[in-house]
Amino acid sequence: MYYLRKISHISTPEIIGIVNNSMEKGGALEALRAIGQYQNPISKIISEALKIGYRNKAEVEDAMERVFIVEMSNMTRGLGTLKTIIEIAPLLGLIGTVIGIWHTFKVLGVNADPSSMAQGIYIALITTIAGLTVAILLLPFYSYITDRIEAEIDKIELIKKMTNWNYAVMKIKVEGNLEAVMEALKESEGIVNVKPINEPEANMQVAFKPSMLKSINNIILEKCNKSADIIESRLKQ
Repeated sequence: MYYLRKISHISTPEIIGIVNNSMEKGGALEALRAIGQYQNPISKIISEALKIGYRNKAEVEDAMERVFIVEMSNMTRGLGTLKTIIEIAPLLGLIGTVIGIWHTFKVLGVNADPSSMAQGIYIALITTIAGLTVAILLLPFYSYITDRIEAEIDKIELIKKMTNWNYAVMKIKVEGNLEAVMEALKESEGIVNVKPINEPEANMQVAFKPSMLKSINNIILEKCNKSADIIESRLKQ
């Protein structure tokens, strides 16, 4: 329960938002640094997806699968023991019931003393109550934990599909010679498409691979000695 609470400290939309914001500032490396602090299944899988920039896709998919297996092991650790206790507790109570009844009949055969008979009945009742109590108290915790695990697995499966990013789209505003900036971007590795747009706040739209290690802003600054204002950035399937 502690581990599940720890890994769900931040939600999936928040992590995606952090990735989007970080991509604007410094590309994939900045996004990796930003989400590296959380160390939960979602952030780890997104990290592997962002590493396509310097690893091939097959290696990244294998790494994502390893993350899934490790996190499943961490989430389910101790769950089998808890289930075994829930299943065995009533059976141990039943054994106590049988022993108590056996004790009652044994006393009854030797000496039909009600007080002696009560001892056997007491053993039968107290062991039954103890076994059922353990099972009844632990069963809600087991159900809660399994529900949380299923919810985390659903989130992991969803994020594995969401991180199948083909490209990211960014709207920016650049002052000065727009054509020169567009040519500089087109020559840069990882740029998918560059086109001018006519919007109140932006004059250029850039589509690029989300695994680009450099940010668009840094490319423009290095090649054209100009700064760009990033208006909007979105990851696309």
